[in-house]
Amino acid sequence: MFVGDSMTIGSAGEHTWRYRMWHHLRATLGDEGFAVVGPRTALHDKATGEPLSHAYADPAADFPRHHLAGWGEGWQHLAPRIAEALTRDPADVLLVSLGLIDLGFYTNAEQTAHHVRAFVERARAANPRIRMVLLPVIPNIRAESDAPFAAEVARFNELLAKAVANLDTGTSPLLLASRPPSYDIHLDTYDGTHPNASGEHKLAGAFADALAQAWGIGGPYAGVVAPGPVAPEAVMTPSG
Repeated sequence: MFVGDSMTIGSAGEHTWRYRMWHHLRATLGDEGFAVVGPRTALHDKATGEPLSHAYADPAADFPRHHLAGWGEGWQHLAPRIAEALTRDPADVLLVSLGLIDLGFYTNAEQTAHHVRAFVERARAANPRIRMVLLPVIPNIRAESDAPFAAEVARFNELLAKAVANLDTGTSPLLLASRPPSYDIHLDTYDGTHPNASGEHKLAGAFADALAQAWGIGGPYAGVVAPGPVAPEAVMTPSG
């Protein structure tokens, strides 16, 4: 199950990193080696401001669009929903990319870390053997010009690493993915925050490599990760 914010749900006309990850899993595990589940299937529609679009860049019918992601949603929004989502759509592994929206508009680093712990507890209540891969908050346009916010992001990423280490168990392992080392907001996003095609590949690669290296699931990411076009100047908004 893919869990995330606007970078994970994506918007109308995009492929999404979920799509890139699906291609990777098909190539390494085969069509019968995995399943993608989740209570939602839509993309965000910027025209209406609602998650109502199904206009994926690739309309292939066999792409499993399921996820638990929302434009403007963070740890504090999805922690209360994860148990119900896992009860409705049982999953063995969660791939989670959250935190930017929390820190940008709702909570500080310590409060956000508290919501991480609540998320883990509620996920385990639904599935005591759930495995989770968590991605740190990656570079974004606001952190380039807002030093206090950048410091808060750095602090949260430290707390996230500590939470993963403290909450990891043999029964329900947690894994901290590595930030894509070559990720550049001026090359890998279309607005300083949301991934373009190369950014999608790099996010998928971060999760794919973590799964392969730590748990032997799939293999190293082999998708295209060349930089995309330079992103226009933009700002992060609370809805995105």
